[in-house]
Amino acid sequence: MARYTGASCRTCRRENLKLFLKGDRCYSDKCSFERRAYSPGQHGQNRFRKVSDYAIQLREKQKVKHMYGMLEKQFRRYFQMADQAKGVTGENLLVMLERRLDNTIYRLGFASSRDQARQLIRHNHFTLNGRKVNIPSAFVKPGDVISLKEKSRKNEIIIDNIEGAARRGVPSWLELAQQNFQGTVKALPNREEITLPIHEQLIVELYSK
Repeated sequence: MARYTGASCRTCRRENLKLFLKGDRCYSDKCSFERRAYSPGQHGQNRFRKVSDYAIQLREKQKVKHMYGMLEKQFRRYFQMADQAKGVTGENLLVMLERRLDNTIYRLGFASSRDQARQLIRHNHFTLNGRKVNIPSAFVKPGDVISLKEKSRKNEIIIDNIEGAARRGVPSWLELAQQNFQGTVKALPNREEITLPIHEQLIVELYSK
């Protein structure tokens, strides 16, 4: 599975937004974005350039790609699927991204970041509707039940994540049964429930050129 392996904190500084890519570190005093809130590189503090409409659209697309942990080919495929589906293309795209299994597990609080969620899925810590699942990009649908395997319920990292989930909160389209180590997809997310600072229309405009 291809993935971005560069510096996560550098990405946040480049996008001028905390993307919460490193879990609990992003909430601590060690967060690089808080300590150095300027663009990375030798001239980051003094950098000033005229920004074109294209540059704004490109940065928005790059921001969302990094946020959900995808590379260009996969992200473009999602956009094509969203464009072909009924409804508003930008909203369709965000709903598809939110429906990914790795994002759902992150939203439920089993993982501190989407990267960690992908690793846990790949290592077979979860079941989907009682069946083994190890594909982070699998789509969830209403009624799906995500469960932590019995052998993984003593994993200290996962337990700490669940206990810290209250800090982020669980979205209304999901339901977490903490005692049972289980999450349920109650409905598909709608645009109002996706509170991330994303301007999806800029992405639509970029890919529509």
